[in-house]
Amino acid sequence: MSKTQHRKSRDMIIRQSKPVNLETPLDRVDSYLTPVELFYVRSHFDAPEIDSATYELRIDGAVERPRSFTYRQLAEMPFETRVATLECAGNGRALLVPRVHGVQWELGAVGNAEWTGVRLATLLDQVGLRDDACEIVLEGADRGVPNGAEPIAFARSIPTVKALRGDVLIAYAMNGHPLPLDHGFPVRAIVPGHYGMASVKWLTHIEAVRMPFLGYWQTTDYAYWARRPDGERVRRPLAEARPKSEIIRPRALETVAPNEHYTIEGIAWAGESEVTRVTVSTDGGQRWSEANCLDPARPYAWRRWTLDWLTPPVPGRYSLLSRATGGDGASQPDARDPSYGTYVIDHVLPVDIVVDSRR
Repeated sequence: MSKTQHRKSRDMIIRQSKPVNLETPLDRVDSYLTPVELFYVRSHFDAPEIDSATYELRIDGAVERPRSFTYRQLAEMPFETRVATLECAGNGRALLVPRVHGVQWELGAVGNAEWTGVRLATLLDQVGLRDDACEIVLEGADRGVPNGAEPIAFARSIPTVKALRGDVLIAYAMNGHPLPLDHGFPVRAIVPGHYGMASVKWLTHIEAVRMPFLGYWQTTDYAYWARRPDGERVRRPLAEARPKSEIIRPRALETVAPNEHYTIEGIAWAGESEVTRVTVSTDGGQRWSEANCLDPARPYAWRRWTLDWLTPPVPGRYSLLSRATGGDGASQPDARDPSYGTYVIDHVLPVDIVVDSRR
């Protein structure tokens, strides 16, 4: 799929035109894998045009044998295909009160896709990662001026232990096809279980470092204030995604008839864990019912779920809620932690609907 075709998709919600930021219309989600043309797009700068024939991925830093890999070399190496959900750390920001700065995502900055590529651990083994490397910095070819006078490349780091676990991919395909430009062509990182900014697009440089990376998108942006045991505040990078469930049908303020059989539908994910349970309330949180999950429980990937509901006999406005629980026991809170600022909107969010016999 070409850049032009994807950006002109009539179904996508335009949140920003330059750089391109497109949101998935959740009422169009009806499959386990999100079609490429409906998968949300998060860009910090304009997409760089890269020729796969001349592309090189440089790996250096705290390694024994620094080297570069061509696109062809990566494509000819043993590969893995993994299903993983990517969610923008600001997904749901438009629903915060009062309004905060940033791209005004509602609930569609999330998608579930099948990614194909080489294990990052395999590449690090080929270059001989040194024992004193503590983090792996992933740098893209996209550059700009986020907050200062000098252009910088988009870059994030992940702990070495995560990089060597075997689940991080250097991907060149999405849902069985070469990556579209807006999704990182020719090569991007896929860091399953972490918020989407960790899965750096247009990847051209990997550096093993001996000290924690202090780049802009690691400390200034995509970071939060935590408290140490002694009470002192410390800046920490966002990393693992939190459990989350979203109701995609009915839509907010949709009108339904009283005493009608209605199937509530939604999606849920749990970061590095698998979703083990989804519960739903149709009365504003007073009572909760077990939802039926349609997909197998897998780490990193979402599960679609449904709940058969008999709508109330009395017309009026009703609040629907859903809550996801992961295999590690973590579940969505009733209220979010404000220390995350404009990110990690992981609390249970109501979807108000209207019951009216005159619909």
